[in-house]
Amino acid sequence: MTTEEQHSLVPQDEYLKVGLHIGTKFRTKAMMPFIYKVRPDGLSVLNVQKINERLELAGKLLSNYKPEDVLVVCRRENGWSAVEMFSKVTGIRSFTGRYHPGVLTNTKLEDFIEVKLIFVTDPFPDKNLVEDAAKIGIPVIALCDTNNELNNIDLVIPCNNKGKKSLGLIFYILAREYQRNRGIINSNDEFTPKIDEFSPE
Repeated sequence: MTTEEQHSLVPQDEYLKVGLHIGTKFRTKAMMPFIYKVRPDGLSVLNVQKINERLELAGKLLSNYKPEDVLVVCRRENGWSAVEMFSKVTGIRSFTGRYHPGVLTNTKLEDFIEVKLIFVTDPFPDKNLVEDAAKIGIPVIALCDTNNELNNIDLVIPCNNKGKKSLGLIFYILAREYQRNRGIINSNDEFTPKIDEFSPE
């Protein structure tokens, strides 16, 4: 086993199996540092080691916050199951579907909420939330594919943020890391949900 594999949150084969590292044919300048190579078919390939490092960092950052202080948002339907399962396991609030501007900033709205950290599954469809968070100084963690711009993003997790299986694995890992880092479980073996529960067929 290599040193890289020893420090991997899951076996590297798991990342590859769900296509976590496969980006798009479009590449923004901001995402270039995370790209390992471009395949002959034009698809970008993300650096798996950097994905793993950022997931570990995000797990530690999330665990500094109580569940009620975090909001996870996902507009894209492919991620709804993963986000809802993550919310169920961690107690962190989630919002799937369209985010209405002002939920974070307009105290007069019925659904107004106060949080200290935002997590978005894609900063493009979730841009209204990212902009609201920036207005009031709330840090944002974002899953970013090769075609994403990184304006107002505080922590980037490079990944395939469109695939159902890819998102399932990401939220499985982050739910486990959140519980482990907060001392709810002592080891990975005590984490009972299965990966498949985060991305059911």
